[in-house]
Amino acid sequence: MRKLLVVLGLALLCACAAPGARPLLVERAPGAELSARLAAASAGHEDALLAAIDRSLAYVRTRPADRAAFGPDGPGATWGEMAASLERLRVVVPRLAADPGLLGREFTWLQVRPDPLMTGYYEPEMDGSINPDPRYPVPIYGLPGGLRTADLGGFHPRWKGQTLTYRLEGQSIAPFFSREEIDTHGALNATEKPIAWTGDAVDVFFLQVQGSGRLRLPDGSVRHVLYAGKNGREYVSLGKVMIERGLIPAEEMSMQRIRAYLREHPDAVRELLNTNPSYVFFRLAQDGPLGAMGRTLTPMVSMATDSAFLPLGAILAVEAVLPGGDGAKTAFLGLAQDRGGAIKGSRLDLFCGAGERAEFLAGHLQASSSVYLLLKKKE
Repeated sequence: MRKLLVVLGLALLCACAAPGARPLLVERAPGAELSARLAAASAGHEDALLAAIDRSLAYVRTRPADRAAFGPDGPGATWGEMAASLERLRVVVPRLAADPGLLGREFTWLQVRPDPLMTGYYEPEMDGSINPDPRYPVPIYGLPGGLRTADLGGFHPRWKGQTLTYRLEGQSIAPFFSREEIDTHGALNATEKPIAWTGDAVDVFFLQVQGSGRLRLPDGSVRHVLYAGKNGREYVSLGKVMIERGLIPAEEMSMQRIRAYLREHPDAVRELLNTNPSYVFFRLAQDGPLGAMGRTLTPMVSMATDSAFLPLGAILAVEAVLPGGDGAKTAFLGLAQDRGGAIKGSRLDLFCGAGERAEFLAGHLQASSSVYLLLKKKE
């Protein structure tokens, strides 16, 4: 799973948004203008969208077809009906350019109310090595052998769905090591060999915030660094800490602003990073990044959602103002293919891809969005 963390773009860095009202799904037919803009956007990357639909279908078909896909407040659709919706979307997408009204005719539209907050995450890139190299002194750790987890629901029904992450200390259990214990005091040095090394502790911190990334090796090849687990400690927002200390004004907060401050104050880096005791561990792979479905994410299509409200496999029509544009709303079809620890209720997190543009979007995206759940109309 991509990042149970964990984490996600500006929201995890800043965590400034106030919790919204309990989200609802209200049936509402789309306007002709929105349908036309969705059709135009889909035509620009039809192949990528179809491939993403296939990945969602592969996951949804593994679920019990007659079981409800949504929670008690949802529309009552089963996983079988979710699969039928994705199958229909796959047929409709290639025909949208000629007939934009198909989405309105073929699907029931359920608007998320109130309008959700949409943030972004991306796949950071950094230079590094999978072998020790003096140019890359900062370790990236795999899942430690001494890290253990327990399903607390097996001990008492009141703890259903809760997991304890711990380590053994003699005959007792103890919380797993914090960021400060790992990075400052070397708690893993004697027992764990890093899976890779890179040159900057801030890069590793942001890699953990995003949950995956790309490592450029000395021979020019690239390896994906994927989420493998975490230490179970509470996530503390670095952005929020910096706002509370008066280091960055709230109105200026962004991923880029945090990086700039840390670059300008190198002596403060370690203490500031240690204010977040949560720590993420990784694994290396040839392909990625992977979402909670265990399948590759698609830039500007894949979205992290709260599965209790919008389950994996859900089809979403989204309209929002994206950073760096002319202020006009962008419309696109998204797919719920990931989840994250900070994504609760109607909150959405858009996977922006890799590279400078993706980093800019993920670092600045914090927009109120119009979102519709699309379900195939029943015959």
